[in-house]
Amino acid sequence: MAKQSKAKPNTLRIIGGQWRGRRLGFPDVTGLRPTPDRVRETVFNWLQTVIPGGYCLDCCAGSGALGFEAASRGALHVDMVEPDRLAFQQLQTNASQLQATTCELHQMTAQQFIAKCNKPYDVVFLDPPYQAALWTPLAQLLTQHNLLKPEARIYLECGSKQDMPELPADWQLFKDKVAGDVRYCLFIRTTGKPSE
Repeated sequence: MAKQSKAKPNTLRIIGGQWRGRRLGFPDVTGLRPTPDRVRETVFNWLQTVIPGGYCLDCCAGSGALGFEAASRGALHVDMVEPDRLAFQQLQTNASQLQATTCELHQMTAQQFIAKCNKPYDVVFLDPPYQAALWTPLAQLLTQHNLLKPEARIYLECGSKQDMPELPADWQLFKDKVAGDVRYCLFIRTTGKPSE
């Protein structure tokens, strides 16, 4: 069992939308690392045309930085999936403080959630703990269960020094950047038509 601290939670800041500037706590849990502010700002600039009114899935919610940011910026619905008990309890606390009625929290693994889910998404955040190496298995499950709408956006975050995970053939790389030890990418699910 991973060692977990009972120290006062760290905090992150929502950087845009209705909750801009609000600070949220997150626990000291092994593998949990909120997406840095400047990375989130760039990512949500990339996604600004699809987040408002969209259906989003945060596969490995962790601190909730991505899911709450999406909700803050006008997502119609955000499913946030997190198996760790402490992290999930903090997500519940944060959702309550924000009165985040568009966020639905699920305490289970991403694999379990995907297996039982039957609705497609406009945006999927794929940012698992690096040491878990879940990018390829989760990408395959998302495709097998048909959870991506045509032209869906998939955000993927991994270590800057690692190779790109093996991903489905219809995921076209759209944006790719590095910030410190973080590589962050945006893919678009193609529908068989050539796109630029």
